[in-house]
Amino acid sequence: MDCKKQHTSGKRQKNNKGQNAPDEKLRTFIEDMALKDRMARIKHKIMVLSGKGGVGKSTVAVNIAIAMGLEGKQVGILDADFHGPSIPTLLHLHGKFLKAGKNGIDPIDFVEGVKVMSIGFFMAQEDRAVIWRGPMKIGVIKQLLAEVNWGDLDFLVIDFPPGTGDEPLSVAQLIPDSDGAVIVTTPQDLSLVDVRKSIDFCRQLKIPVLGVIENMSGLVCPHCGGVIDVFKRGGGEKMAAEMGVPFLGSIPVEPLIVEASDNGEPFVYHYGKTAAASAFSDAIKPILLLKNRKVSH
Repeated sequence: MDCKKQHTSGKRQKNNKGQNAPDEKLRTFIEDMALKDRMARIKHKIMVLSGKGGVGKSTVAVNIAIAMGLEGKQVGILDADFHGPSIPTLLHLHGKFLKAGKNGIDPIDFVEGVKVMSIGFFMAQEDRAVIWRGPMKIGVIKQLLAEVNWGDLDFLVIDFPPGTGDEPLSVAQLIPDSDGAVIVTTPQDLSLVDVRKSIDFCRQLKIPVLGVIENMSGLVCPHCGGVIDVFKRGGGEKMAAEMGVPFLGSIPVEPLIVEASDNGEPFVYHYGKTAAASAFSDAIKPILLLKNRKVSH
């Protein structure tokens, strides 16, 4: 082994690294400015969280976003659930092709002025697992926020994976002025234990908790219209009171929600006269009253 040659090679690598450092700082600065400019055009950023999977978080995220659109608001939905991006399925958007605009990626235009972006649009195969470590997830989230042409929005609804991992933590750091989080739970104790952790997560990061939504709160019988408490009822409301956070409402188990979700039809848009659709509309009322921020152009 030629020690002198190895030493020279190591020195050259060190110099190259030093020369690349200013370029990296410039790239980061440009990305940060792009993110700031994009987010400045969005009045309200809403995070949708759940402590546990399987509580219908993505269904709630889609329907509160569409309900806002039905109120005349300009809304964006960002599906940041890397391991189970459900938004394309819930809105029947599989196979849609993204287009590059003048200043970034154009989101998919949906009904009522709602724009949609999902990590699922970038997956070549629908059933392929995403196996990424934290830093890669953070980088992609930053790109989805900074490089998507959201335009001027009243609300950006961000759907996260269950739990309190890298994704919500990253957005909390990238968007320190987010309006807060809507936390979805089901009534039974198994879900409520983890939801308490989500509330604590928000408090530690100084993210306002906009409220708790209790999903699957009683089954509406399609024959008689009576309510059967399959997963109990009222646990979310009781927990919200104990934790000192607002309670936004209860969404019943409605067979039409299941059917609409499987068909890729937003429930509140197609079944607006049902009790469950009214519950979604009532849940967003406090969010619609959030004080507007001045939008920059």
